[in-house]
Amino acid sequence: MQSMSEDEIAMLRATTRRFVRDRLVPLEAQVEAADDIEPALLAQLRQEAVALGLYGFNLPESLGGPGLPADAKLAVLEEITYTSVPLTEVAGYLPLSLNFCNAEQRARLLPALRAGKEVITYAMTEPDAGSDLGAIRMRAQKKDGGWVLNGSKQFISHAETANHIIVLALTDPGAPLKRRLTTFIVARGNPGIAGMTRYRKMGWRGYHLNGFSLDNCFVSDADVLGQPGDGFLAIMESINHDRIFSACRSLGLAQRGHEMSCAYAKERVAFDATLSQHQGIQFMIADNDVEIEAARLLIYRAAKLIEAGEPAARIAASRAKLYASEMGCRVSDRVLQIFGGMGYMCDLPVERFYRDARAFRIGEGTSEMQRIQIARHVLAD
Repeated sequence: MQSMSEDEIAMLRATTRRFVRDRLVPLEAQVEAADDIEPALLAQLRQEAVALGLYGFNLPESLGGPGLPADAKLAVLEEITYTSVPLTEVAGYLPLSLNFCNAEQRARLLPALRAGKEVITYAMTEPDAGSDLGAIRMRAQKKDGGWVLNGSKQFISHAETANHIIVLALTDPGAPLKRRLTTFIVARGNPGIAGMTRYRKMGWRGYHLNGFSLDNCFVSDADVLGQPGDGFLAIMESINHDRIFSACRSLGLAQRGHEMSCAYAKERVAFDATLSQHQGIQFMIADNDVEIEAARLLIYRAAKLIEAGEPAARIAASRAKLYASEMGCRVSDRVLQIFGGMGYMCDLPVERFYRDARAFRIGEGTSEMQRIQIARHVLAD
């Protein structure tokens, strides 16, 4: 991991901010209306991020990434999450399950992934298994030279456009949870992928969530990620980092809405005074300010613990994700209320903030699951 001075981190933040606000924010309305991003435009934006040194910014040096310290990664995350959910993807936040790649897989897969020329996602959620990995039903059976996978996945990010899908499957039903699952790298063109669907959603328009089935899908031994039985560990390699990303998405959305509502409150006049002069509005703004800062501190603490490899990092990430996602909904609701009728109209992004915030309480582990994990940790002491 490289060390960076405060000035260097500030420069990285400024570079990210310019890219996000000059190139991505102006595209938000277009993406929202189309519920899609043109593939050519998406590829172009990825290459712009590559040229700026931003693409794959979260990767460690062991995977050919920049190996940024936690403060630098968080600076980038805070800036890229200023824009809408689908447009944050152009910065290439890649799954750290790739740490389980062997030497041949690293040589074959990583150059194109790091260059933004190919995309990878992972498929964990199933119709009867959301946050509960113990309920995974997709089966993988050993055959000569590989494995045959059967089962279904749902709510998988960008499965229809990804070049590779890391699929979590059951390989040893009788083993303890930490040894019963295996991860497989399935090429998007594999003929065993069937029934690819795209879900219509309340928010996150332009960000594709897909369902698909694997029907006697053959995957060679060369595409097992890690060793058979490493699936739980491979997914856990990503999950804490992904929860930090999710928490930052909530934080970025809330911060942007808060800034907009403060500016509006100082301009809008009602009952012979600006909104900012009314105590009721001041209370909402104060609550938003405190909640945003509290979420930021929880996120930074969790990221530092992850960087240090501390056992407490897992619960710290759960705390950050839980609080930030719940905070994002509360702040977005207050922001919309401050804007009044205009906040409910689609002319402003405020109503989008309100819709988009809701999903963060579900993805990357529901709020209820986070509470269960946190409570078990507290009660075990």
